[in-house]
Amino acid sequence: MLSPDTQYPIEKVSKAVIFLKNFITNPNIQVGDYTYYDGRNHPENFESENVIFARFSKLTIGKFCQIAYGTKFLLSDANHQMSGFSTFPFFIFGQMSEGCPQWGDYELDLPNKGDTVIGNDVWFGHESMVISAVNIGDGAIIAARSVVTKDVPPYTIVGGNPAKIIRKRFSDETISELLKIRWWDWNYEKITHNIQAIVGADVEKLSSLRES
Repeated sequence: MLSPDTQYPIEKVSKAVIFLKNFITNPNIQVGDYTYYDGRNHPENFESENVIFARFSKLTIGKFCQIAYGTKFLLSDANHQMSGFSTFPFFIFGQMSEGCPQWGDYELDLPNKGDTVIGNDVWFGHESMVISAVNIGDGAIIAARSVVTKDVPPYTIVGGNPAKIIRKRFSDETISELLKIRWWDWNYEKITHNIQAIVGADVEKLSSLRES
């Protein structure tokens, strides 16, 4: 199995695909091993082009996620104040606000819903978008061009704008077992030797490997 520190895992074929964590410098963005981004021409720019405002809010992405071209994450820092009559961010533009006699002790009321957390082995379709403070469970699938505005349960397929549940991938019993198995936390040698079971659909077989 390739090292998760590999930058271009299929370099001989294309440099459009990267193991994403190796190109992240912002401490507010955390990406797990083997999560990849297919960015076509400039995948290395994911942090600046695909994560919108990560100054205070955090984005956490688990291991083995598959992020297709154009997927974007809109974090809470991008929000504007909505409690007053205008949403214009006067506060950002210093010369507009200096000396304003009405300013007084006014305090900003910027909505911050919290951080965005993505589980493990999540597949994002082309040009999907995740809105701030969403939690997406392990094994979920986000259909192409979906706009995710609410939490997504584990092993659930969602699609549309706003994204809605299409169906669960497996039965509740199987999902519960998969969340106990957590194959993505196995050591990588064990994963390598059991890929057929991981990509298969025999939960009993996969479960039997858990303690081995």
